[in-house]
Order: sequence, then structure tokens, then C-alpha cells
Amino acid sequence: MIPPDFTLGCMEKARRCILNIARRRCLHMNPRRWSNGELRKLCAFFAGEVVNVSGFMDEDKENGHYRDYFPKAESYTITNYAGSGVIGDGAPGSIYLDLEAEPDPALEKKFDVALCHTVLEHIEKIQPAFANLSHLTRDALILVVPFLQDEHYRPGIFGDYWRYTPMGLQALYAQHGFEMVYCSANDTPWYPVYLTAVGVRNPGRYPDLPPSPWGGDARIGRQTYVYPKCVW
Repeated sequence: MIPPDFTLGCMEKARRCILNIARRRCLHMNPRRWSNGELRKLCAFFAGEVVNVSGFMDEDKENGHYRDYFPKAESYTITNYAGSGVIGDGAPGSIYLDLEAEPDPALEKKFDVALCHTVLEHIEKIQPAFANLSHLTRDALILVVPFLQDEHYRPGIFGDYWRYTPMGLQALYAQHGFEMVYCSANDTPWYPVYLTAVGVRNPGRYPDLPPSPWGGDARIGRQTYVYPKCVW
């Protein structure tokens, strides 16, 4: 009789082999590469004053900067809280902003567009954080959040509290006066799954935005969890 531990060990080696092959062949679905591609496509439609919230050094991890994703921006601002545990760190000249604090009156509707990339999973008090994001922008709020990702945190610096679904984002947007006009996912069994979403107050201003890949009857995650596609 083959010991169960031996069988499980062989299955785990096979799983890792399949994942490694798939990841090499589907590099474009890497969550950061994929979300950067989505942002390059979407941010080109937005003009005016832009803020990257908790953007740290504004680096996109592909040797670029998110500032360059907004060719129509009239100004570009970065806010930070404590990206590496020190208040005021991050990009030089960035504004200090605590998303869990009371909204700063000086920042009310100061920007046309707010970008917030893989930050909201680290904020314990999500409603005050979303209220702060809403407070910042006159119109558009662009988000990248994890749907499926391993837990990641640094004790004493930042935690890891939430994962988001398209329906959950749609509800959060609506609660704060936005209409979610775009939502997409790198739906795949090979990588962590991110969502990229756009919410706006005035949808009529953006008739040329690409159609949203996600609809109300979609089910993000089937690639990962539904047999026989499941490799987990």
C-alpha cells in the first residue's frame, strides 16, 4: 500500500511543475503586469488633477512610474501614510494621508481622479478609507485590489484584512456616490487574481471607455476552483 504522505507529496510536486510551466507561458497574466496593462489602457482616458493614494514611490515594478500612465494629467500628486514604517516616507513631496482618519477639509474634491493600487486590503476600517477616497476626488476613482491572494503583511507596519469581489466593489462605489463603469480580473488558476475597477460620478463624461468585462452574471474565480480546471 502506498503511504498517503507519499501520494500527497507526488501530487504536490506535480502541481508545482504544472504551475511553473503555466506561469512561464502566461507571464502576461502575472497580477502586476496584468493590472499595469489595464491601467495603461484606462488611465489614458482621464485628464485633470490626479492623485495616487498611498503610492509610496509611484513605481510600477516594471521600471516605470504610474505618473506616466496619465498622459492627459494637468498635475500629479502622491499621498503616503507610512510605507516602510516611518511617517512621511515615500516619494519626495508626497502628502501625508491616513485613510482611516477623518477626511482632511483641505483635500475635499481637490482632484479629478484618484488612483489606489493594492492598498485597500491593508486598511482595517474600510468604510472610513473609502469615504476618504471619495472625499479626494471630484469624479473618478480607479482601484486595483486582490480577489485571491496569499496573506501578506508586516507586523507593526501594515496588516492584511480584506479580499474583494466585483459585487462588493460595486456596492462600495454605490455607497459613496460612484457608478462602477469598469471591472476586470486576471481570472486564472496560475496566479493570484487582481481586480481593476473604475468608478465615476458622471458616467456620461467617458463614452469612449472600454466596455466592462465583468457583468452581474459573471463569476470570478471559476478558473481556479471549478474542476477540471482546478490545480489547487
